[in-house]
Amino acid sequence: MTRLQVDGAPVELPAGASLLDAARAVGAWLPTLCHDDRLRPVGSCRTCLVRADGRTVAACVTPAAPGMSVDTTGEELRALRQEAVALIASALPPDALADDSPGELAETARILGIAPATAAAPHRHEPDETHPYVRLDQDLCIACGRCVRMCADVQGTFALTLTGRGSDTAVAPATGGLWAESDCVACGGCVDTCPTGALTQPGPGRGITSRSPRPDTVRTTCGYCGVGCTLDVVVRDGSVAAVLPARDGPVNRGHACVKGRFSYGYLTSAERLTEPLVRQDGVLTPATWDQALDAVAAGLRAAMEQGGPDAVAAISSARATNEENYLVQKFLRTGIGTNNVDNCSRLCHAPSAAGLTAAFGRAGGTDSFDDVERADCLLVVGANPVEAHPVVGARLLSAALDGATLIVADPRNVGLARHADLHLRPRPGTNVALFHGLAHVLVAEGLIDQDFLAERATGLDELCTLLTDYPPERAAEITGVPAGDITAAARAYGRAARPAIVYGLGVTEHLHGTDGVRTLANLAVLRGAVGGTGHGYGISPLRGQNNVQGASDMGALPDLLPGYGPVTDPAARARAEAVWGQQVPRRPGLRIPDMFRSAREGRLRALWIIGEDVCATDPDSRQVAEALDACPMVVVSELFLGETARHADVVLPAASWLEKDGTFVNFDRRFQRVRPAVRPPGTARTDFDVVHAVARTMGADLGCPTPADALSECARLAPDFAGLSYDRLDREGAVPWPCPSPHRPGESTLYTREFATGDGRAHLSAAPYLPPGEVPDADYPLLLVTGRRWAHYNSGSMTRRGGNLLLDGQGRLDLHPLDAARHGVRDGAPVTVESRHGRARLIARVGSDTAPGQVFCAFHFPADGVNALTSPHADTATSCPEYKVTAVRLRPTA
Repeated sequence: MTRLQVDGAPVELPAGASLLDAARAVGAWLPTLCHDDRLRPVGSCRTCLVRADGRTVAACVTPAAPGMSVDTTGEELRALRQEAVALIASALPPDALADDSPGELAETARILGIAPATAAAPHRHEPDETHPYVRLDQDLCIACGRCVRMCADVQGTFALTLTGRGSDTAVAPATGGLWAESDCVACGGCVDTCPTGALTQPGPGRGITSRSPRPDTVRTTCGYCGVGCTLDVVVRDGSVAAVLPARDGPVNRGHACVKGRFSYGYLTSAERLTEPLVRQDGVLTPATWDQALDAVAAGLRAAMEQGGPDAVAAISSARATNEENYLVQKFLRTGIGTNNVDNCSRLCHAPSAAGLTAAFGRAGGTDSFDDVERADCLLVVGANPVEAHPVVGARLLSAALDGATLIVADPRNVGLARHADLHLRPRPGTNVALFHGLAHVLVAEGLIDQDFLAERATGLDELCTLLTDYPPERAAEITGVPAGDITAAARAYGRAARPAIVYGLGVTEHLHGTDGVRTLANLAVLRGAVGGTGHGYGISPLRGQNNVQGASDMGALPDLLPGYGPVTDPAARARAEAVWGQQVPRRPGLRIPDMFRSAREGRLRALWIIGEDVCATDPDSRQVAEALDACPMVVVSELFLGETARHADVVLPAASWLEKDGTFVNFDRRFQRVRPAVRPPGTARTDFDVVHAVARTMGADLGCPTPADALSECARLAPDFAGLSYDRLDREGAVPWPCPSPHRPGESTLYTREFATGDGRAHLSAAPYLPPGEVPDADYPLLLVTGRRWAHYNSGSMTRRGGNLLLDGQGRLDLHPLDAARHGVRDGAPVTVESRHGRARLIARVGSDTAPGQVFCAFHFPADGVNALTSPHADTATSCPEYKVTAVRLRPTA
């Protein structure tokens, strides 16, 4: 600690603090026009001047030293600051300092008594209003560089620069031209940091930033991807005026992405469902809630009368809160009497849950992201976090730019791969061979932790025997990755002091996705880089949707109860039965693909789908639609009348994440609060209220009348959540599980004492490489990989109803120039993509992101029909679809 005197008062600060920190510690105000706490200080504006041991210095860049005497008061200092601010303001038009002007500069001028200068600079530039979320007025730019540094140092996009000379210097897109045509990814960081209003958000949010707390702000957790950003929602007249990244957000630390920051236009879309719909004479017709609930109850009862409880099933939602997921599975198990409940983790990270549980004992990542960020070697596999998890992507890139070795294993040359020290580009479907090749080098070159393996792991002999078949040369033959690159990557990971593994859907969405997770986990175990050893930060899965982790944690799974107790385990059932006061079915229920198959075969007679547009997101969408049409009662709870809802018998209007109370669990197992900022439109209800209403109509009482009660009840049932409550989350902000006691912190690092397997050891996997479900041939010569793009989310139901559509307005197929020439496809032209399962129409984008023989597209535009292409092949252990490997062919669309 550093002890010094500030304005005569003693101050104690942590090492590395600045004099600006010292001034703030005694409540002194200093202008800071070039400073943002999220950025490295530069001291260029000279407005935060103080006297330190007799010298006049800029407080933001001057370290606090022991025994220093600092003065922030006095007319001389005030005059110096006033002069500096007045000089900066003199270059701006007079209205920059008007009484109603937003921004830090105008506020600073008012505090210092600086009036607009009569001889101030005239307006010289037309504002750039081409971008839906960023308005640029260069006349208001003071060239402080905060926006440029925010874009480079925090976001890592490098989309901005300062152009011009002298008084003409101003911010501009680095590529020149208009903002809408720039590399900007609309994270909002530049808008939030700008002190003058040169960069603002158009519309009601203009001038609103995160710099000062506001009484009209509601703190919540983002409902898009699984990062779990803390957001402050500014509400005016019952509507959202702006969404701001919380400066003290435990994961995002004052940063956000385009989706969390700006993509809330869907809230007021004219297409929002605002009243229930019930099918009458083949047509979905508006109905009252009583009519809709009666129709649902009648359909459920009819299904049970004809086929028993197992004729009913529900697909719960990774977009819903923990408490809603908990209530759904409780209703199915106690109100209906079936384990037929599943959630969309089946389609993305079910192999993570299965693989991590088999390797270590729990269905979550091993370490916190704060620790992962401290790694000196980052192995990022099958993930494009720059686009799919932008805040995590930005933090990983920052770590790499600060010196961490970055190894990326991904077929495409996108995102972090462009900054990697080593980029491994395996053929889709060959992950297991790649991981075995890396493990072979670790073992052969002695880059393993023998003590850790002897004391805390099992299966080494079997794995070493298998690895003899996977030297780098053979792994290269299978994967297409040069043997030298495999060796170099293994050495970098094996020789690092603190390596970490981060992976995504490129590992899980395969025919052998669970094997992929387990063999990737082998690397952390071999290296002794898991279990709090201090030799690394384990393995972390990047979850796709906001509450994929939580939906599974809450037991919205056919074979697992809340807290992952198997339904086949008498002890786990007994815990649930003691809390619920009712018996729990013993037989595991249907997984999502089995539900659709059972419906087509006439055995499943009622299906409730909550917050998932399965016709747009599930594989082989033609068969999904056939299943819905064959099922006598389909209930859909949704925000919009998507393709799935059009097949429903009853459609229930749902509240969005900005309209509900509850909690989410993010990708590194942190429980965080979700709070309603605005009311749902019309008569739309939260899923929590709807499940209660359906249960009451069926004559069932689910108890736990509020979301807080539901989490408390779950805490009594699941030992890992016993220490959780709303009171605690409201106090602490974020609490990781396991959290077995209200008097102990949650465990951000798992397995520090022993692994949660039956024998307390990590289990290495000796699974051999097996080929993917499809391979190219003469009829279908290309491999299709599907994934996400930065401007959209999942099926696009929210992001396509707002300004994001102006940033990315159509589905595109990325292909290599050689393949474009071979198939007669031109850049920007329509192209038809055909597989053995279906057909899609997209716009070609020719470039080098994809390797020859491979194409890529997203599934954000359901009308394109992308998921009609994907095959029925699925992970043999979990039924997760093989989205990442489909054989296709192309032809220009006439």
